[in-house]
Amino acid sequence: MMPQSSRASKIGLLTVASRAGIDREIAKYPPDQKQAAVMAALRIAQEQNGGWLSVELIEAVAEYLEMPAIAAHEVATFYSMYDLKPVGRHKVCVCTNISCLLNGSSRIMEHLQKKLGVQPGETTAGGKFTLKEVECLGACGGAPMMMVDKTYYENLTPEKVDEILESLD
Repeated sequence: MMPQSSRASKIGLLTVASRAGIDREIAKYPPDQKQAAVMAALRIAQEQNGGWLSVELIEAVAEYLEMPAIAAHEVATFYSMYDLKPVGRHKVCVCTNISCLLNGSSRIMEHLQKKLGVQPGETTAGGKFTLKEVECLGACGGAPMMMVDKTYYENLTPEKVDEILESLD
């Protein structure tokens, strides 16, 4: 492995606004624990990049936080809120954990697959929707539920899903 000083810095891939946002997150932790802001930093970088993280952007976050790139990659690949390839304008995340499953999330997922013509992890041809199956989103009382972009929708039925999708640009 080459020393850090002989590699080109990737920090420049992060916008000034992203770095300022990451700095606000870093400030929440003791100075010697800035890597604790990795999840927030990856979220900020993903938002900067149209909803997904490239390998280079993950490495830029790692460099900025002064942590091994592999550690940032581990976080980005473990959590379902990060996407490692381009996504549609709207990300539809259907919870399939036990509470949602027992309340019909498999029916909702099947309906979405048929309506959108994609499988989980795929994006519609026009780039409007990306469908994801995710673990618990913490809204068990409103199961089955899904999150579209940053909005939660609970107590879903196929008809309610259709109304939600039709309301999106």
